[in-house]
Amino acid sequence: MFVRVMMAVFLVAQVAAGAWAADVPRAALRHRAELVRVSRSVWGLDAPVSVFAAQVHTESWWRNDTVSPAGAQGLAQFLPSTATWLPRAVPDLEREAGPAAPFNPAWALRALVSYDKWLWDRVEGEGGCQRMAFALSAYNGGIAWVGRDRKEAARRGYRPGRWFGHVEEVNAGRRASAFRENRRYVRLILLERQYWYERAGWGPTLPCGEAAR
Repeated sequence: MFVRVMMAVFLVAQVAAGAWAADVPRAALRHRAELVRVSRSVWGLDAPVSVFAAQVHTESWWRNDTVSPAGAQGLAQFLPSTATWLPRAVPDLEREAGPAAPFNPAWALRALVSYDKWLWDRVEGEGGCQRMAFALSAYNGGIAWVGRDRKEAARRGYRPGRWFGHVEEVNAGRRASAFRENRRYVRLILLERQYWYERAGWGPTLPCGEAAR
């Protein structure tokens, strides 16, 4: 009886894991080892790899030839100007991955986690999830807008160290469509897609369930 029960539990777990794995595009699998490697190189062994995987998913759906209407390129969707600037801001990037090459997957993945770390080091938040929310908001819309939103949030009586439910509610002046897209970007990555990758075995997340309440 015990064996049958354990087999049933195992099968349920396998089905659940398969359901979550189905949310991960097949194209992602060819980049998994490289993303894990560069994430740990830049962030350390406890790097939130599933966050970065969810971010690539949201940026390009793992399609390396993607070019957005605005001209953003490759897996990490860097604008040419950002791709050119980033190696100057993060010298280790060029030493480790070479000159800017947004359509080179290895460069793009290293650049994404390096830019996230650059932003992380320049924002504050009440805990890891809130801090990453600010960093992701900055990746998508620019760090200057994050500063303006936080300042306006504080002026209105919100907590400037909390993104969810506080700074995310405040638009300091960007156009409405850009504001909506920015907020959706952060929520998709941190409240939904990072868990797809965690359950598919990609690596750590930054738990955000309580932070979003």
